[in-house]
Amino acid sequence: MRDLGRRFVLPLYDVLADIDRESVKENAELDASSRSNRIIWIFFTTAVCLLLVNYLKYSSVYFATLSWLGDVFGSGPKSLITSLKQSDYFILYKHAWWGSVHLVGYGLIPMVIVKWGFKQSLREYGWQVGAVRQHLKWYIALASLILVLLTIVSFRPDFQSHYPFYKYAYRSWSDFLGWEIIYIIQFISLEFFFRGFIVNGLRPYFGSSAVFIMCLPYLMIHFPKPWLEASGAIFFGLFLGILAIRSKSIWGGVGVHVTIAMGMDIAALLQTNGLPDRWWP
Repeated sequence: MRDLGRRFVLPLYDVLADIDRESVKENAELDASSRSNRIIWIFFTTAVCLLLVNYLKYSSVYFATLSWLGDVFGSGPKSLITSLKQSDYFILYKHAWWGSVHLVGYGLIPMVIVKWGFKQSLREYGWQVGAVRQHLKWYIALASLILVLLTIVSFRPDFQSHYPFYKYAYRSWSDFLGWEIIYIIQFISLEFFFRGFIVNGLRPYFGSSAVFIMCLPYLMIHFPKPWLEASGAIFFGLFLGILAIRSKSIWGGVGVHVTIAMGMDIAALLQTNGLPDRWWP
């Protein structure tokens, strides 16, 4: 156990200590007024964005929005909804709404705050390749471990019934690719929000503790999911948060998330309906 602590725990403390030392230097360059204002805006924006995503992502809001659009453009709410319901991609449209809400809440709003509120570059919040290649082995190790676990649980009926979220992904390649594009956009937005905006926004003031602060809301958005997945989100969030700081990029985390998500979808499809055999429904 002592050797295990030396090999894994002590290096982690060293990494956190390095982050703290870098943060102290950045914090010293900021005046008290801008420091206080920025902390308030980060916490306030985080709370607002979490509320928006949590309550606007549902299909009931999607239908209400369609009704409102029908009234505004004079086509009548029922006719607009009816025409969409008759489309082969009606269910995919609902997922597109879900993805769009995540894009706005987790991506666009924080970006506006960074660019026009803080007058900072998005690069400072991980919107760059950075040093991902130097830490690539850790991203690969994390993705590989989870993919092995996914292969094991993919034989379980509860896994097969849960993934993919879009139940018609097997129907055609246009369905599958359309869904995966929505899914990927959602992950890019999520990574920027948690590992970019929150972590990098709070790091100059809280040091490595910014990673642990980020993990609280990150865990909470996983509460509707199975308890094992929610529990894993704690360690997953910590690991990706530290790597995002060290690599100065969110893109390694995006790569891990996309690899795992597509792996889950493909594994579930192979165990149930199989992959698509045509391009269109």
